[in-house]
Amino acid sequence: MPENPRSVQENNIILLRGAAVWVLVALVLAWCLVALKMEAPFISAIFPGKFSRVLQAHIDFLLMSALLLGFYGTRIPFARPLRWAMVVGAFTNSSLFVLQAAFPILDGPPAEGWGPDLFRLYLMVSIVTTSFGFAGACLTVLRISFRPKPS
Repeated sequence: MPENPRSVQENNIILLRGAAVWVLVALVLAWCLVALKMEAPFISAIFPGKFSRVLQAHIDFLLMSALLLGFYGTRIPFARPLRWAMVVGAFTNSSLFVLQAAFPILDGPPAEGWGPDLFRLYLMVSIVTTSFGFAGACLTVLRISFRPKPS
């Protein structure tokens, strides 16, 4: 793994880029929330499900962006699979709420059919990807935090 700070930041740049894109998605969702409160027909047609699911998606995109920025700011080199799992997991995890808002059948008792089955698969892949990325990053941070400081 690279040791100089510039190399670390260049390798971790995907975390910064992912965070920036997910903040933009959160901003779009904030405008969707405003439009939903104003009962705009076009946005209401896109999100016929619960208003709270759009709000949860908005907050989750912001939270995931903050986590990505935090890990980027540590200046610790993360393995490539961890970096990508964090960025992809941040999206898939947050997008679960968007899907529930767009497709109300996904938000309730387990429904039958290929759509709900595909959603459950997406949910499981998202949980595994997000957990792998962020848990791996946390373990990396912990491991490095116990190293003796160079003199």
